[in-house]
Amino acid sequence: MLITGANGQLGHEMRNLLADDSRFECRFTDVAELDICDAQAVSRALAEAPVDYVVNCAAYTQVDKAEENVELCRRINAEAVGNLARAAAACGARMIHISTDYVFDGHGYRPYTETMQPHPQSVYGSTKLEGEELLTRYCPQSVILRTAWLYSPYGNNFVKTMLRLGHEREELTVVADQIGTPTCAADLALVVRTVLLADRFVPGIYHVSDEGACSWYDFAVAIHRLAGITTCRVKPIRSDEYPSRARRPFYSVLDKSKIKQTYGLTLPHWYESLSHCINLLQETH
Repeated sequence: MLITGANGQLGHEMRNLLADDSRFECRFTDVAELDICDAQAVSRALAEAPVDYVVNCAAYTQVDKAEENVELCRRINAEAVGNLARAAAACGARMIHISTDYVFDGHGYRPYTETMQPHPQSVYGSTKLEGEELLTRYCPQSVILRTAWLYSPYGNNFVKTMLRLGHEREELTVVADQIGTPTCAADLALVVRTVLLADRFVPGIYHVSDEGACSWYDFAVAIHRLAGITTCRVKPIRSDEYPSRARRPFYSVLDKSKIKQTYGLTLPHWYESLSHCINLLQETH
């Protein structure tokens, strides 16, 4: 198994989960070991050492910066996925790829199912959708997992930013009119492992996040409550009060029925997983 993006949030959790599992023989790579934007390098890597599965955890995820770095974002989120898909198909491998709730415009009012029409509002969302389309075209034996609001003890993410600012400031303003579901990267890694170990590999697009829904404001308040931060006031604001280059969906809750039924999954509530992550961060600190 080849796992790309191994230094990212999900990549770290995949390493934690699978590195010592004798059921898997894993090759973990990031850009230093394999530049997935280099089609020849990807093709050569899989031709010389074929695998059964490619798990693509790599992505350009800086949503606002993507509006300026369009070509780089497209190379990583779309073209690189096509490179992996063609190379995987050539060696007979299946592929698992991570996508996003931002492929939707967020104008709905009920959880999005996989059959609903994507309509991304940002460069990030558009390039992730393009990556989905290239993967489906070149490697039909693939599972696409759309997830949302990913966080972990690793890298940069909303949870770690709120913890840092909560200790630095007396007041924070956080958007309260965008609704979604925080998802712990460790939970997503468990879903990937479930798909890998399933008796039957069922290709397709699946929605997966932790259970429940909240606003970014609710999320921030919960982070501070669980971390015991009482000296910083979190103030709710509207999206139009917060300067942002990229447009984000106002409502992007995902319906997980399909993956739960197909792969027999049970997913934790976001607050439960957040509590566990913050405990880990505090122990490490």
